[in-house]
Amino acid sequence: MSSDPLGPARGWDTLKLHIRRYLGAYAYVLFPPRCAGCGTFGTLFCSSCRARVQPLRPPLCSRCGQPLTAGSLCRACKRGKFVHLDMARAATLYAPPMRAAIHHFKYRRNIHLAPVLARFMLARVRRDVLDDAMLLPVPLHPEREKMRGFNQAALLARHLGTVLRLPLAEGVLERSRPTRPQVTLSLPERMENMRGAFRVLSPERVHGRAFLLIDDVMTTGSTLEACAQALKDAGARRVWAYVLSRAAL
Repeated sequence: MSSDPLGPARGWDTLKLHIRRYLGAYAYVLFPPRCAGCGTFGTLFCSSCRARVQPLRPPLCSRCGQPLTAGSLCRACKRGKFVHLDMARAATLYAPPMRAAIHHFKYRRNIHLAPVLARFMLARVRRDVLDDAMLLPVPLHPEREKMRGFNQAALLARHLGTVLRLPLAEGVLERSRPTRPQVTLSLPERMENMRGAFRVLSPERVHGRAFLLIDDVMTTGSTLEACAQALKDAGARRVWAYVLSRAAL
C-alpha cells in the first residue's frame, strides 16, 4: 500500500519517467553535460553559475513574496489581489543564470536538472512548511504535458518530497481546460485566462488539509491563485505556494 494518503502517481506516467531516466543515463555518458547557465562542459550547472544565482531576501511582501523597497505589502496585495492564496514565496530571482537553467529544464527537456534546481528550494521549504502540509505540483493540461513529456513542477515536488519526507498530492488537482501561454498576456488577461482553469478531483481528499503548491516560475501569481481558489472551494484549510524563481515586477 502506498504511504501517500492521497494516492500514488499515475503508473503510466511513472513508467515513462523511469524510461526517460534509463535512456538519459546512457546519453549522459555518451554526451557529457554542459552547464545550463554558461555552456561549460562537464557539469549540469557549474559552481560559478550557482554562485551568481540571486536568492530572494527581505524585504519582501509578506503575502506574495514580491521584493520591496519599503513596507510589508506590495501594491497588488494592498488591493487584495490574492483572495485564496494565503502566502507565496520564491527561492530565487528569475534572472540569469537561473533563467537559462529553467529554460533548459523545461523547453530542452533536461530533466537531470530537476534535483539541482530543487536544491535551491530546500532551505526555505524546510523552514516554512507546516508539519501536516502536502506538496502539490501545479498541474499542466494533459495535452501540454504529453507534448513536453513531463510536468516540471511535479519533478521538483518529487525531489523536495523525497528529501524533506513530505507526502506528495499528485492526482488531486487537474487543469480542466487548456489555457493560453501566460507570458504574452497582461495582468488582467492572465487572471481571466486562468479563471476556472483548475478542478479538484476528489473534494473529500482536500477538505481540512494544508497544501504547498510547487511550481517553477511565478510572475503575477495568477496561476497559483487559480489553483488556490479550486482548493479552498473544496475545503482546503490553508494554501501556500513555493516556487523556484519569480520575476520582480
